[in-house]
Amino acid sequence: MKLAILGGSFNPVHVGHLHLADTVLESFDYQRVILIPAFQSPFKAGAEGPSAQDRLDMLAASIPGDVRLTIDDCEINRKGVSYTIDTIKDVIARYRPEGKPGLILGDDLASTFHNWKDPGEIAELADIIIARRLPGPAVTGAANAGTAEPGAANALTDGTAEPGVAFPYPHRALANEILNISSRMVRERISLGEAWRYLVPPAARNIIESRRLYGFSSVPDRDVSLADKSGDSLKKLTLAIENEVRQILAPQRFVHSRNVAIMAWDLALRFGLDCQKAYLAGIAHDMCKGTNEEELQQLAKKDGAGISKLEMKKPGLLHGRAAAVLVNRKYGINDQDVLDAIRYHTTGTADMDSMAKIIYVADKIEMSRTGVDPSLRRMGETADLDILFKAVLDNTVAQLRARDLDISYGPRRLLASMERRSMQ
Repeated sequence: MKLAILGGSFNPVHVGHLHLADTVLESFDYQRVILIPAFQSPFKAGAEGPSAQDRLDMLAASIPGDVRLTIDDCEINRKGVSYTIDTIKDVIARYRPEGKPGLILGDDLASTFHNWKDPGEIAELADIIIARRLPGPAVTGAANAGTAEPGAANALTDGTAEPGVAFPYPHRALANEILNISSRMVRERISLGEAWRYLVPPAARNIIESRRLYGFSSVPDRDVSLADKSGDSLKKLTLAIENEVRQILAPQRFVHSRNVAIMAWDLALRFGLDCQKAYLAGIAHDMCKGTNEEELQQLAKKDGAGISKLEMKKPGLLHGRAAAVLVNRKYGINDQDVLDAIRYHTTGTADMDSMAKIIYVADKIEMSRTGVDPSLRRMGETADLDILFKAVLDNTVAQLRARDLDISYGPRRLLASMERRSMQ
């Protein structure tokens, strides 16, 4: 898959960021843009300054259901200042893109790019895309003096540069519209009580208001309830579920869930299954992960399967069953393939169908999960589904055994069942 990278502080994300990503996808042959928020924000506002998790939440809330956009929190996880060269190498190693990844830069950074860490190597590893942020002619010749790299893959910043600056590295110019919006403008308008709400995506606006970010001090009366979903399409139901999942899970857990949904979509597309159903199962699979043990047991019992001794001992194993019940009863999802995929994504079961295998695989090897055997991700691009599933299952069982954990529930029985079928 051909990928492009758009990094920055996203402090906050605004419509200019998303319009830029959309323009790149429409203008060039990339299939997905990876949005990478930096850990350190250049905005300093004491206790009122948003945390990295706040910025991650706003970004995640702004792109529900759009599988062309994904989020990677590698720089937040690294903490401190991350350099673009390190991020590019990390993305190449984990995502294995087709050809060079694109690196989207605003022309306001052109004059300082030569002072970034290893700019020549960046230009060798990535195809640089320069977007218009400044009025005037596009970039040309050799670079002018400027400041050091501001950290991370900061494609859009609040810095300034002269229009028409020189840029000696190979690049492609993006003929995008210049939207006169910046994160600094949004922050200042919020703090001054000026109009700002439609400069950011609606979900990001709700977070800013509910968390009182950037000095926001009042919330106007408005109806924020979800519309009646009785006649909505599966896609609208999925968006409603994603919005709930984003609100109830910790930020890193939500990033994992959304990346499971993204990978499930890709696998479903490759194996000829319903991509929307796969995405729904992926986004919902961990929605009960933070639920307390008593409630997990109460929800799981409603599927009629009872609670085993091991589940009584380790109630966390019930989160898949509980999520399937919740999706069924709260949102009216009755599709058995989707419900089984959510229900068995941790434990597995005999005779899993293709949808369940896809969610099981995506949960174990999605791109934000660390410590994944790279060979499993390579198999995810080419291998038959049963072969891929068996390899991921074998790897899971081996990891559990290495940690001396009880695998009598689910994985070992599932592995034995598959081995018996292969001998028939």
